[in-house]
Amino acid sequence: MTMSVQPTYFIPHGGGPCFFMDDPRGVWSGMEAFLRSLPNSLAEKPKAILVVSGHWETDGFAFTGAERPELIYDYYNFPPHTYQLRYDVPGAPALAARAAALLKDAGIPSSVDPKRGLDHGVFVPLKVAFPDADIPLIEMSVERGLDPALHVAAGRALAPLREEG
Repeated sequence: MTMSVQPTYFIPHGGGPCFFMDDPRGVWSGMEAFLRSLPNSLAEKPKAILVVSGHWETDGFAFTGAERPELIYDYYNFPPHTYQLRYDVPGAPALAARAAALLKDAGIPSSVDPKRGLDHGVFVPLKVAFPDADIPLIEMSVERGLDPALHVAAGRALAPLREEG
């Protein structure tokens, strides 16, 4: 079976756990609707999802490698129930290893972190878009130097993953 090439998206995550709080003025409703529409915009269900998070900076690039990544509640002064949110999505250690190898083959430093969890820039929007938490997920850091050319090169090196679902 041939998979169609999966798209890439900029995924907004709003403010902290905004989608899981009262929003009487509807400030987040448009963004929430966009996130909920993502699955229907795909030609087929992804085999896995790789999300680059601006909330994780490392020397070289890093990927989460846990079988069951924990959540990092890296937001502050929100209602207590927002620290009880769950997103029990499976990790994808094999995908993390493949992604790190693709970067290394391109001469870009990378590693897999088997303990790092998913920060709110990842789990909050994906909990809205894919609430069943049934698509394996890995998070990728940004490189601490924030060199745009390096990040574009990393994207090019990872592009084959889109054809693999």
